[in-house]
Amino acid sequence: MSFSAALDAVVGVAHSALEGLAALLTPVAGELSAALAIVLFTVAVRLLISPLTWLQARSARRGAALAPELAALRERHRDDPVLLATETLALQRANGTGPFAAMLPALAQAPFFMLMFHLVQPGAGTPAGVLGGHLLGVPLTAHLAAGLPVFAVLLVLATGLAWWSSRRTRLLLPAPADPAQPGATLLPRIMSALPFLTVVMVAWLPLAGGLYLVTSAAWTALEQAIWRRPAPAVNR
Repeated sequence: MSFSAALDAVVGVAHSALEGLAALLTPVAGELSAALAIVLFTVAVRLLISPLTWLQARSARRGAALAPELAALRERHRDDPVLLATETLALQRANGTGPFAAMLPALAQAPFFMLMFHLVQPGAGTPAGVLGGHLLGVPLTAHLAAGLPVFAVLLVLATGLAWWSSRRTRLLLPAPADPAQPGATLLPRIMSALPFLTVVMVAWLPLAGGLYLVTSAAWTALEQAIWRRPAPAVNR
């Protein structure tokens, strides 16, 4: 089976589940059932992959705990970058951390985000089912110009969540060993700017996609608040 066929099969199953959830909510939520189904389905998907995020947070905590030992290694082997890289990798592996331990859970989440992206994209023809629904009179397939009042609320929420996540990221990232070194502050700047991509995507995607992204961003913020706490003695 090709990747495209496998993806279509998974999207079909997820689409059926989303439609079933919307049908279940209709007697209670009425016209809001389609939008509410997207929100609840997003929460269910994020809950399903929460163990992966926890592993990522645990790796980050272990990496932060190793900061003094890594600083000592940098001081000891500052004239031998090859030995420094070898010793650093060995220390990280021994403690279950390192760049790969932090990246793998994030990479494992990619298929779930791809799935949700396909679910909220309207196809050809008249939208039906969940994507034929409305939120406060705005079709879930509408874009920014056609649903400005509802999009304005989503954009405000997305901006607030992005600011909070960006601030948390700056607090959680270890301080560079030598801030004066070229490129030392580049990674922190990039990482703290990434959450604001959500705002751009909300403005670009149809309303259904914006609902998914804002819900997912809110879940990420909740996970950060629970599992990833900044070091108490950070002075920036």
